[in-house]
Amino acid sequence: MQIRTQRLSLRPLERADAAPIGALAGDFDVARMTGMIPHPYGERDALAWIERANQGDEGVVFAVARERALIGCSGYMPMDADHAEIGYWFGKPYWGAGFATEAVRAVVAHAFDAHGFAYVRAGHFVDNPRSRRVLDKLGFSPDGEEMRDCAARGEQVPCLTYRLDRERAAAALRQP
Repeated sequence: MQIRTQRLSLRPLERADAAPIGALAGDFDVARMTGMIPHPYGERDALAWIERANQGDEGVVFAVARERALIGCSGYMPMDADHAEIGYWFGKPYWGAGFATEAVRAVVAHAFDAHGFAYVRAGHFVDNPRSRRVLDKLGFSPDGEEMRDCAARGEQVPCLTYRLDRERAAAALRQP
């Protein structure tokens, strides 16, 4: 399965993605904003994750590439028949260029189309305002706050949660 957006290609993970994933996700500034990427994190860790993802153990995961270069990953984990949790990370050199918004918009649309979910959820740590802007642009509404594990920090961190219902998504996802 491959998805194309205006500037990006979202495709299945490949073993060759291990080196760029290890380099980009291995940056502490990236890993600390995710729940599951430990630090340090390298190519071997990325390869093991790719193998789990390709077996379906990590939900639906896309490598996000721009001009064939991997810049991040995004996907979702079905939680039940009604909803999924969206996740994403992008390498630090690609922050602030709108790539996360563009890719996550496509992933959310795919989740609704492919699975018929009633809603999707997402979250970000309280010290990650960039992620909040992504979710705001896509029409997500605040849904609460909870403590979530952060492997890179080795502790639980306050996480703001958001929800996007199918009806609201239809209008929000059409915008560029």
